[in-house]
Amino acid sequence: MYGECTSRYFGSTKDGIPVDEYTLINKNGMMVKILTYGGVIRELWVPSRDGQFIDVVLGYDTLEEYEKNPGFLGTLVGRFANRIAYGRFEIDGVTYQLAQNDRGRPNALHGGYRGFHTKVWKATSSVTPEGIKLTLKHFSHDGDEGYPGNLDVTVIYTLTNDNTLKVEYFATTDKPTIVNLTQHTYFNLAGGGKIYDHTVKINADKYTPVNEYLIPTGEIAPVDGTPFDLRKPTKLGEAIEQLINTQAKGFDFNFVLNNNFAAVVEEPKSGIKMEVHTTQPGVQFYTGNYLPGLKGKYGQIYDQHTGFCLETQHFPDSPNHKNFPNTVLRPGEVYKQTTTFKFSTI
Repeated sequence: MYGECTSRYFGSTKDGIPVDEYTLINKNGMMVKILTYGGVIRELWVPSRDGQFIDVVLGYDTLEEYEKNPGFLGTLVGRFANRIAYGRFEIDGVTYQLAQNDRGRPNALHGGYRGFHTKVWKATSSVTPEGIKLTLKHFSHDGDEGYPGNLDVTVIYTLTNDNTLKVEYFATTDKPTIVNLTQHTYFNLAGGGKIYDHTVKINADKYTPVNEYLIPTGEIAPVDGTPFDLRKPTKLGEAIEQLINTQAKGFDFNFVLNNNFAAVVEEPKSGIKMEVHTTQPGVQFYTGNYLPGLKGKYGQIYDQHTGFCLETQHFPDSPNHKNFPNTVLRPGEVYKQTTTFKFSTI
């Protein structure tokens, strides 16, 4: 037995578009629930040390809440994840202007006001020897949110039988454009409360310092001797405290990965361990610094430091830094990235 997949009607958007929720269950009983709206990972039930299943992601009960969703909880993000300074970039001598939607900062953020996190994706599912697959497709037209080119996007979620959630991203274009896709799930491996007891290790010798608007300066700096040195397992409460002493509210920084192994996070009470591997060159580690006290699932309140994100990605503002990995996609090329989240116990 490879597992099972079912779907149900979840609601309709304010524009009247129906949204489905797909439930994928592997042979071990691990379960993920994914919405066609925004490709949202709404629930992710993982076995704890004592064999009880815990929902380890932040989310909402209703579609109406996801249509507001100021923190991008659980969503697919695109066309360009993270920030672009002043919402401007240039390709082949042509300048493009995007919306500046970054909470008062002069940046484009996460694809704009109507980015991929607001779209209803077309879904198909299948059960394979590897695991249960949910394939989501979206067509982004030329000029969508200011981006050039018609972009065909496919994202495949696979829940494998070794308790791994694999996310694969594909895109093609008919005109030069920029692409940087990620998944914006907030994790809490205890199932609730603050994240301070989690330990985190990020496999990065360098990071990209930022200015007052959270835009990279262009420098790729060593983590040695800084609060960004997370190369050994570090208790998150202590790491955040060190950062707060430097006037930051917590982590919201891009780490330059050494190789495909991105990070490992452990939670001592639940005993849940999550390992992240990726083909992307960077990961934005975010500790929910700006969560504004949202009401989430099970009556929980999501405020500062109640969840963390490991957003595998190309670097923020890459189109404006020639020394950063390239994010331009051209006709005839295929954008392809893969990230895996593997769960086990300690």
